[in-house]
Amino acid sequence: MASWNSVSLEVTYEILGWFAFIAWSISFYPQVILNFRRKSVVGLNFDFVMLNLTKHSSYLIYNASLYFSSAIQKQYFQKYGFDQMIPVAANDVAFSIHAVLLTAITLFQIAIYERGSQKLSKTCIGIVSIVWLTAAVCFFVALSNHSWLWLLSIFNSIQVLMTTIKYIPQVSMNFLRKSTDGWSIGNILLDFSGGIANYGQMVVQSVDQDSWVNFYGNIGKVLLSLVSVFFDIIFIIQHYLLYPAKKSTKLVTTVGEDEDQIREHLVRPSDESPPENV
Repeated sequence: MASWNSVSLEVTYEILGWFAFIAWSISFYPQVILNFRRKSVVGLNFDFVMLNLTKHSSYLIYNASLYFSSAIQKQYFQKYGFDQMIPVAANDVAFSIHAVLLTAITLFQIAIYERGSQKLSKTCIGIVSIVWLTAAVCFFVALSNHSWLWLLSIFNSIQVLMTTIKYIPQVSMNFLRKSTDGWSIGNILLDFSGGIANYGQMVVQSVDQDSWVNFYGNIGKVLLSLVSVFFDIIFIIQHYLLYPAKKSTKLVTTVGEDEDQIREHLVRPSDESPPENV
């Protein structure tokens, strides 16, 4: 296994990695806190959360297996060369564990909080079912000849697929509602920062090793950063340019039968049920 050639680049690699871990990990909390404060998940797309859980579960299997299993590491070196470094860092494993836990908490919030007419789409349920059925079949195929690195490539492909499509339901929902109410922009800004740092970490390792195997040897991590940053930019445009946040409250005046009595009450836009998800 290769070692670092530059101490300064190694330190930079660790700093970028843990910065990405912190930014990505904290990015889950704004949405969880927003849901808790509103006691509502109206505006949060359920398909996004379910696809996100599938994505992070697959990514956890990939990261933990490649980081801890000596047998899988041996297969990696046999394929890419014994002079290469394992492309998974401790912060990748830590992030994956935390991501699965926080996404599960968000799903729990969906189950207990007011959600209006929103529900999981049949398309999402179908995609998730097919993905895990495929993963189960591939596991038994790999079991016969111990091709564990190949199996991990399947989980890596799953997380890339989920990363690519998971944002689409939320982008579409924001577009249909012409609003980002109920969807936390805080998690997007942190996710964007983490994606940039994650990509920078891989560049630093490649520069130190004078090899770009780090990129195509872990294409999932590369696409994770690039796709996340791409959709984060879309969300930022939606929130700040296309559908800027409205005032948190608006005054609604209703007149009763008695013209001398006028009742004024506040209605929160976030409490208004949006159109049913497509």
